[in-house]
Amino acid sequence: MNAQRIEGTVALVTGANRGIGRALIAALLARGAKRVYATARDPQSLGDLHDERLVVLPLDVTDADQIRAAAEAAPDVEIVFSNAGVALGGGIAEASVVGHARREMEVNYFGPLQLIQSLAPTLARNGGGAVVTVGSAAGLTNIPFLPTYSASKAALHSLTQAARVLLGAQGTSVFGVYPGPVDTDMSRELEVPKASARDVASAILDGVEAGNEDILPDPFAVEFGRQFESSPKASERQMAAMVAALAAA
Repeated sequence: MNAQRIEGTVALVTGANRGIGRALIAALLARGAKRVYATARDPQSLGDLHDERLVVLPLDVTDADQIRAAAEAAPDVEIVFSNAGVALGGGIAEASVVGHARREMEVNYFGPLQLIQSLAPTLARNGGGAVVTVGSAAGLTNIPFLPTYSASKAALHSLTQAARVLLGAQGTSVFGVYPGPVDTDMSRELEVPKASARDVASAILDGVEAGNEDILPDPFAVEFGRQFESSPKASERQMAAMVAALAAA
């Protein structure tokens, strides 16, 4: 896995209007990125960001036409941060679960797949570069109160593993990011300790610059990753116990 220097590079970030995506924009600019393409479904939500190196693009990652348009608008991109994601929640027995699961798969799996497909040729032309997929610790072991979100992140994890091999042939490094709970809108209702988006973004860039193919960007993720590597079954039990404790609180 090749380490990727941030200073002087051109990056594209999806889901840049809030949470980890917005923090990534700030971190990239602070580390001297040459240009940053900040994308969101509503580009006006990025109107408060002001930097001459920043290029705002409209991008709904479920819209293939918008993905192609973004790829055409960013011919010099060298690092792609596939960050856009959604968690709709709901138990398996709820009437809305299938619809929620389809939406989560569209955003969290098919979106990154189409993004990689569209931008891989650009990365190859620009020397290989890198793809960074922002997944979740929930993609390694399912969180029972977010069963379909976890499944979509597990699909993304699998895609990341395949892309690492397949894009490696063109010199593109592929990094997977597996955060635990982060203090964003997505986890607002979760009553557990959370890492700040700013710290997570900084740790992601540290991992990319160090060439760490699996990036665990917060204390929960580091501990959980260690447990998962030792015993996936023990990680499953740990997650079930955590959910039970939250339910009893």
